[in-house]
Amino acid sequence: MREFAYEAQPMRVVLRPGASVTATPGEAERLGLRRLLVVSGARGADTARAVADALGGACVGLHAEARMHVPVEVADRAVEVARAAGADGCVAVGGGSAIGLGKVIALRTGMPVIAVPSTYSGSEMTPVWGLTEHGAKRTGRDPSVLPRSVVYDPELTLSLPVGLSVTSGINAVAHAAEALYAPDASPLVSLMAEEGARAMTGALTGVAADPRDLDARGRALYGAWLCGAALGATTMGLHHKLCHVLGGTFGLPHAETHTVVLPYALAYNASAAPEAMAALGRALDSDDAPGALWELSGRLGAPRSLAELGLREADLTVAAHAATGQAYANPRPISEEGVLGVLRSAYAGDRPQSKP
Repeated sequence: MREFAYEAQPMRVVLRPGASVTATPGEAERLGLRRLLVVSGARGADTARAVADALGGACVGLHAEARMHVPVEVADRAVEVARAAGADGCVAVGGGSAIGLGKVIALRTGMPVIAVPSTYSGSEMTPVWGLTEHGAKRTGRDPSVLPRSVVYDPELTLSLPVGLSVTSGINAVAHAAEALYAPDASPLVSLMAEEGARAMTGALTGVAADPRDLDARGRALYGAWLCGAALGATTMGLHHKLCHVLGGTFGLPHAETHTVVLPYALAYNASAAPEAMAALGRALDSDDAPGALWELSGRLGAPRSLAELGLREADLTVAAHAATGQAYANPRPISEEGVLGVLRSAYAGDRPQSKP
């Protein structure tokens, strides 16, 4: 018998085409919210405007200033806007940047969040928040930032470019992969993680073949839901720590960084997490999960090296030092030399080799 603890997150999920405008007003009404601030990034402002229009008189403004990694000055401004508008809730429309900003508003004000994701990051399923200040990204967990409702609308993702769809989806797979070897995993979380990885990787192939395939887009959102829920229920390890450092310190793009680093972090941990690798291998239909993810990225046109993302080779030592500055859970012991090896491999972009 395997001993474990599992806590279900208090959240309602709606998934159907058109739900961003047909379901969001009803979710707000169900929560008793009457003065909603809609937040988004500049790129998603048109979509956010459609959601704001659907809310009608319950919308008190649209704030389209979300930015990647949630810089603290952006968060401060958004909180000011929410308070000045007398908002009693927030609707975050977009990818991880918009949802991350909505979470910080919730953290600072206590107001509930409705998430309307337009990417596959999975952030909407977690009580994890993040802020970047002075080149360092810090994260925390607080139940107040967990969205009360999540509205998944496959139609909302039809305009998401294939390249961003792929990297966003592999970002979600990273959540599932690390959940499989997390110290606080449970049988239910492991089932969600394996199914999430299977659904997402299969859906991405369909999205790349036909970006207008609504069924593939819906399956990708289903995969994002499961992968995000696995992230929200467990403690992440080396992979996520590296990506936080690379994003917060060097400004690398979030989803692309996850896509590049994941195969190499998994190869590093493979020998210490055989059950997790077996489960991920089943999801990917491969006996070499790190290699299968590396191949998938290349086949679908995603970046496969940190050099492609603009990182300098001289930055690798700095990143390795930062990623080992604090203790965190990981199936294989962490050393600066070992992490530097992972980063060097990810910088070169060659096929990952599992380390004994």
